[in-house]
Amino acid sequence: MNHQPVPLPLLVSAAIGTVGGALGIAWYASNQINPTPRRTYLQDYTFTPWELGVPYERITLHTPDGLKLCGWWLPQPAAQSVVIGCHGHIGGKHDLLGIGTGLWRAGHNVLLFDFRGRGESDPWPNTLVSREVDDLLTAIAFVQQRLPGGRIGVIGFSMGAAVTILAAAQQPDVLAVVADSSFTSARDLIGEHMRQILRVPPGTLVALTDVLNERRHGYRLSQVRPIDAIRQIAPRPVLIIHGGGDTLIRPAHAHRLFAAACQPKELWICPDCEHCGAYFADRHRYVARVAAFFGRHLCP
Repeated sequence: MNHQPVPLPLLVSAAIGTVGGALGIAWYASNQINPTPRRTYLQDYTFTPWELGVPYERITLHTPDGLKLCGWWLPQPAAQSVVIGCHGHIGGKHDLLGIGTGLWRAGHNVLLFDFRGRGESDPWPNTLVSREVDDLLTAIAFVQQRLPGGRIGVIGFSMGAAVTILAAAQQPDVLAVVADSSFTSARDLIGEHMRQILRVPPGTLVALTDVLNERRHGYRLSQVRPIDAIRQIAPRPVLIIHGGGDTLIRPAHAHRLFAAACQPKELWICPDCEHCGAYFADRHRYVARVAAFFGRHLCP
């Protein structure tokens, strides 16, 4: 049987199609990681601490690059402890009203704020831990001025959890960290989603997305690695929380982060809970456990 060679134009077309398809996937992934914020009037229709009967003050944070971040300060005048809350990728400070007011009732000052480009803060492209670490460091600096000598803890959810790990590794004045539903690294997370959706090994696609993301949005995904930063937090304590049924960021991320962290450290896997679902599975238990953690380490 004679085997006819594949015509060169067909090979070229196939190669162009393959490259074009890979670029299209990487472009789409970059868009998903860095969604264009679309602010509407509905974003103003959110609850505040007022609806929950908690006193609060609207505050403004000023980042080193000149942006204004909006926040709520929930005061406990007799306390020297402060807990800063960090919301998720496309969330806002109102998402943390439950845990925020719970920690306030437990006796802590609480600061909730919107990352750049979210909520009431100044417009900025939504990114995945590009300048958000700077935003948290700005919030920490505000607390240091507002309450000199205050004992600072941070709690974050999803992307906000990754931010808390990365910022605490840089800022030794953070004395306790709670990371709920963090990922180990941006490339690990993106690779898992590509593998699940495309059913192919994602290595080349993730690398292409990384390069394209730097060209379009100014930062490398390969540099977003909480798993490398978490060991630098010790000897300060870390509590890692994760849903055992999380399909967005698999619980394996929590186990790897816990293994990488140094003592003192705690791991709480909430069985069958979806992404950031531990709070909603049992609000009372969640607030009690997190408040007890901060109480031990911020209120000696």
